[in-house]
Formats: sequence, C-alpha cells, structure tokens
Amino acid sequence: MTQYMLSVIHAEEGPDFPEDVDLQEVYGKVDAFNKELRDSGSWVFGGGLAPPSSATVVDATGKDALVTDGPYAETKEQLGGFWIIEAPDLDAALDISKRASAACMGAVEVRPFQAEE
Repeated sequence: MTQYMLSVIHAEEGPDFPEDVDLQEVYGKVDAFNKELRDSGSWVFGGGLAPPSSATVVDATGKDALVTDGPYAETKEQLGGFWIIEAPDLDAALDISKRASAACMGAVEVRPFQAEE
C-alpha cells in the first residue's frame, strides 16, 4: 500500500462556500467521510488547519534561525486541511479524493509520499 496526502485547498482565510451552504452539513459530510476512511482501513491521519494568518515560519538555514509571522507562501490559496491515506494505487487514491472533495466542498490535491528505499 502507498500512502498519499490529500490536501484541501482553501481561499486565503478559509473555505469559500456559497452563502446558502449549511456549514454543519459540510462538517457532517466530512465526519461521515472520515468514518468511511477508518472503516475501510484507508485512514492514517487527517485534520483541519487554523487559518494561514496563525502560521509561523522558521528558517534555520543560516547562522541564526529566523522566525517570522504569517504563511510561508504569499498566495490566494492555502492548505486548509489534509488526510493521509493508504491506497493500493493512484487510481484508488483518486477515487477516494473524489469523495473527499465532495464532502469538504473544495478542491483536493493528491500526492504520493516518496517511496522508501
């Protein structure tokens, strides 16, 4: 089994849902999807993230560590949450990600972990 990261992409400060969307319904769909992942044995780990404005960047590549507020990337879209799953192949991971995207009502990026040598 290969592990994949399913990244939930949000607008800069959170999901950009239409006004008529019931957030409790979205949370319920995500909870149901999480249960489905656990029941199927695909679940490894997952969670939602606080807004990008809460981020701190640490860069210790120089002589002294530099610590700055805010997200590392200056972009309109940010990582809003993620799942780490196990799937037999990319096609299976893509099928799972379709359900993830539908549950959280947002785009989901799928990336495999690097293979261990």
